[in-house]
Order: sequence, then structure tokens, then C-alpha cells
Amino acid sequence: MSPLLVFGVIAGYFTLLLVISYLTSLKSDSLTFYTGNRESPWFLVAFGMVGASLSGVTFISVPGEVGNTQWAYLQFVMGNIVGYAVIALVLIPLFYRLNLISIYEYLKSRFGRSTYLTGATIFLISQTIGASFRLFLAATVLQIAFFDAFGVPFYASVFATMVLIWLYTYKSGIKTIVWTDTLQTSFLLLAVIITIVVIAGQMGKSAGEMLAIVRESELSNIFVWEGNTSQNFFKMFAGGVFITIAMNGLDQNVMQKNLTCRNQNDAQKNIFWFAITFFFSNLLFLALGVLLYQYAAVNGLSLPGATDELFPSLALNHFGTLAGVVFLLGVTAAAFSSADSALTALTTSFCIDIIDLPAQKKLNQDQTRRWIHIGFTFLVFLTIVVFNELNDRSVVSAVFKAAGFTYGPLLGLFAFGLTNPLAVRDRLVPAICLLSPALSFVLDWNSAQWFDGFQFGFEILLVNAAITYLGLLLTARKTPTASG
Repeated sequence: MSPLLVFGVIAGYFTLLLVISYLTSLKSDSLTFYTGNRESPWFLVAFGMVGASLSGVTFISVPGEVGNTQWAYLQFVMGNIVGYAVIALVLIPLFYRLNLISIYEYLKSRFGRSTYLTGATIFLISQTIGASFRLFLAATVLQIAFFDAFGVPFYASVFATMVLIWLYTYKSGIKTIVWTDTLQTSFLLLAVIITIVVIAGQMGKSAGEMLAIVRESELSNIFVWEGNTSQNFFKMFAGGVFITIAMNGLDQNVMQKNLTCRNQNDAQKNIFWFAITFFFSNLLFLALGVLLYQYAAVNGLSLPGATDELFPSLALNHFGTLAGVVFLLGVTAAAFSSADSALTALTTSFCIDIIDLPAQKKLNQDQTRRWIHIGFTFLVFLTIVVFNELNDRSVVSAVFKAAGFTYGPLLGLFAFGLTNPLAVRDRLVPAICLLSPALSFVLDWNSAQWFDGFQFGFEILLVNAAITYLGLLLTARKTPTASG
């Protein structure tokens, strides 16, 4: 593809984002950044959340991973649906009843300030690493597709990207994100659909024949009932349930969007319709994976060394200009739908949870928030540069996985608060929340050796949360406290 064409695509995309930013910033006040004035239409939030939840990791990795684990990933997505039901029926009513801006404010009212700051800090660390990892993957593709042709170094292209994200989110924050996520979801799904149409055209197949290829392929096998591998159904399904609760229901990045809905009923409708759309979107990505491998086999193409490279390689080198353009739009949308909302959530959590900015009447609210927003933008940029300097994708993936361990304590804290009236020893909570992921990591690392070949998958999160819960129970005071 011509670098000038790529530049035009990216420039046009950013122009759209800036126009949306301008329109959504009209009639904004100091709380708009955090809450969107609680005026977001639920259906808009639901559709936009699909793109943010899929992210660059899903867009690039899921189709390629079909070659390794077939459709086993769908078992995890099935668990996600149950997790979203729990969020809609349990967490949404709680957060709306307490009228929260940051969901971690619940921890302060239920346990105390140390627990509150611990939960917020866990989120800040996890989200910084997670957002950086997702943007790193997408930025790497854009670097190869465009910036390398002009001799632009990786750090410069990432810096420019972060500046552009800041420009369209700095004023209205989550209000802008709700609308840009809708645009980004549209481009993500359009990229997959157009790619499938292009593959069908090049292979001379009808829609029915393409569906038959997917249905009859052994790569479309879903269920794994036997063995101790991480793909076992029961492990993946349970992991899908509780990872969704922890990394969506207890994550300010995701829940901040839900809390922009007009009321609890709208937020619940948003979650249920989002869950359905999310399931079928993942089904589309898995079907694309089967078709990518079929296309490569029919045309005698050698597969790239890493499965993450399969979709980018075929889209940019074999599918023609249209498919290449929509792929770039898709990967760009995936990158920014994750990074922009993460920066907004990080800024919100720091302003509300760490420094309680609305209570600091002597400070200029908008100016202070913007400086904090700049600070997190720069922090994510530095983290991505460090990932690139490591120059080892497996090491970077391990760092991302380690960040996921920190959601276990959040799940344990909220589960403890919601299931019993006991009061915790607030000053001991930070130590418990450090110990539980450390013990979980040791168990995960040595599971095959210690447990006769058993390997933890996503369900390690449950172990992590259980250790946190047990630690809170063992150190709890006899005197009950009022539950949130």
C-alpha cells in the first residue's frame, strides 16, 4: 500500500474524531469529563462498548489464534455473557444507588480509606500497563504499515498518537468517548465484514459456501472437555465469568461508560444488549480466523511465524487496497478505542479517588484535571516505549499477564463487601492485596510441577480473589459495619 494512502486514511480518521470532540464539548461543565452529565443514550453506550472491549488484542490476535486453539476461545466468551448478567443485576444497582463517579468510592464507604486507596491504586497500575500493551500491539502494526516508510522512529509515532488522543478527549472526556467508541466499533466490525467479502470474492465463493467452509472446518471446534490444559471448558467458562466481573464490572474504564446512562434501567439494558452484540462480534472474528487459514492453504501461502502476524500480513499484502485500507481503519480504531477511554478513566480515578479534586475548592478544576490528563498520557507513552525497548513480545505479554493478577484483589474486596457485614482491619488491606497476587503468581508458575500436570488458565483469577477474601476474613473485626 502507498504510504500516502495510509496517511490519508489515518488523517481522515483523526479529523472525524476531532469533529466529534468539538460537537460533544459544547455545553460542557467541570463534571462532564467524569460523568457525561449522565445523558448518554443506553443503545449508543452498548454499541460503543463493543469496540472498546474487543481492543487491538482481539482484532489482531483472535483470528490468528484459531490456528492454535480452534474456537476454544468461544468457551471463554460464553462465560463473559454470564459475567455481564451479574454486572447488570448486582453491580449496576449498587453503583447507581450510591451515585458514584468512581466505582472505588464504594470501598471507602464499606471498609475505609486505606482499602479505598488500595483499590484505586490497583486499578491505576493495571490499567496503565493494560492500555499500554494494547496500544503497543496496534502501534507496531501502524509502524510497519506506514511510519517505517518515512523513517519515522517508533517513539515519535507513538508520541504523536498520544498527543492526538489527548486532543480529542481533554475537554469532555467520557462524553466524547461514548460517541467516538461508536465510530470505532463501526470501523472495527466493518473491517472484519469487508475482509470476509474480499476473501469470498478472491476465492470465488458465495455467502453460503463461505458459511459451509467455516461450519465444516475442524478449526471451528469449540468445546474441550478433557485434559488439564487451559482450554478445558469448565476452566475457560468459569474464567470468562469472573474475569468479566473483575475486569469489566470492577474496572473504572468500563463502568464509567455505564454510569453515563440516564438511570439504572438504561444502564442494565445497555449491559444486556452489549453482551449479545459482543458475543456475535467475537463469533465474527473467529469465523474470519478460519477463513484466513483457508485462504492461505488454498493459495499455498506460507504462514508467518507468529499467529498475531497472520491477519496483518494477508490484509496488507494479499487482499488488495480496499481490504488494506479497512484493516488499517480497524486496527487504528481498536488502538484508540482502548487508549482514549483508558486515559479518561485513569484521569477520573486519580482526580476522584486519589486527590478528591472536586473537594479542592481552591484549585482550578479544569486546569488541574487537564494537567493530570497530560501526566497519564505521558506515562502511557513512556510505558509503550519501555515495552518496545524490551524487544521481546513474550516478555511484554508476561508483564500484561502479571497486571491481570491485580484484578484478583479487587474481585476479593468487592465480593467480601457484598456477601457479609464484617468490618475489615483497614490498615492491613494493602498488605493482603499485595500478598494474594504474589501467592497466585507462584501457584500459576509451578502448577504443572506441583499438581500433576494441571495448568491454571483464566481461573487463576478466582484463586487470587479467594486468597484476598480469606485474608480479609481472617483479619476481620468481630464488629459488623454497614454494607454499601
